[in-house]
Amino acid sequence: MQIYIAGVMQGSREDHLVNTQDYRPMIADALEKKYANVTVIDPFALYPESFNYDINQARKTFEDEMVLAAEADMLIAYLPEASMGTAIEMWVAHKAGKRIVAVTPLAHNWVVRLTADEVFPDLQSLLSAIDDGRLVRLMGG
Repeated sequence: MQIYIAGVMQGSREDHLVNTQDYRPMIADALEKKYANVTVIDPFALYPESFNYDINQARKTFEDEMVLAAEADMLIAYLPEASMGTAIEMWVAHKAGKRIVAVTPLAHNWVVRLTADEVFPDLQSLLSAIDDGRLVRLMGG
């Protein structure tokens, strides 16, 4: 099973910096610990310097990430705040018929409501669902 980790990188920042990405290894480690057959796709790990890319390199990377999001079996979206990039990843995965889990307090947000098959209010809730096997059961696995 391939699981794509989407989530806030820059959010609403007005500078060239990146928000903390500590949620990514936490999710990946929990998945890999619980499921032997999982492959985690983490675009931040694949393209750690992407915020320094020129426009052509950024466009190519963005397009490549959308393909990965659409091809994965499941997308986990970490959204403690709104994220335009994550919203697009969710939409692309949704249009490809993939299962989507949102980790967000923004349960009334249209993108979340229209695309997510399951919503967890916070990271700890998701990690608990991974650990006790509920995540795969909830997602029909």
